[in-house]
Amino acid sequence: MKAVTYLAVFALSATALVSHAFAEPLKGWSDDLDKALEQAKAEHKAVLVEFTGSDWCPPCKMMRAGVFSKSEFVDAASKKYILVEIDMPKGDQTVAKKNQPTIEKYKIDGFPTVILLSAEGKEFSRFYASKYPKTDDFLKHLDSELDKKDLD
Repeated sequence: MKAVTYLAVFALSATALVSHAFAEPLKGWSDDLDKALEQAKAEHKAVLVEFTGSDWCPPCKMMRAGVFSKSEFVDAASKKYILVEIDMPKGDQTVAKKNQPTIEKYKIDGFPTVILLSAEGKEFSRFYASKYPKTDDFLKHLDSELDKKDLD
């Protein structure tokens, strides 16, 4: 019986550690939209906001592993965008509670959603990230959306 108890405690501890690890923003990404908008104004860039459920959403996990965590994506996208990740993890209610007002403000109805904002905070594009599961395709889409914005 003690073995079962120890195994249960170990499993719960491991789950908590893994959940917390996913709640951390990716390298090259911010989790503070207000600061990102300030930075965007200063650097004359747009803002890419990715809304994710990092520890429970299969398409979010796929995009994180296959695109958003890749240095080639971060390096290329960061030339034109300030990258922001707004997470709604089930394993970290503190992070989820902190991000809930932003989720509501932007009326996010599914994950992973990407919103592109001007440096002034005006939305100019919205799409599901999983539509572009390859780094090259995602970057091409970002460029085309930025080109359309510049035509407005």
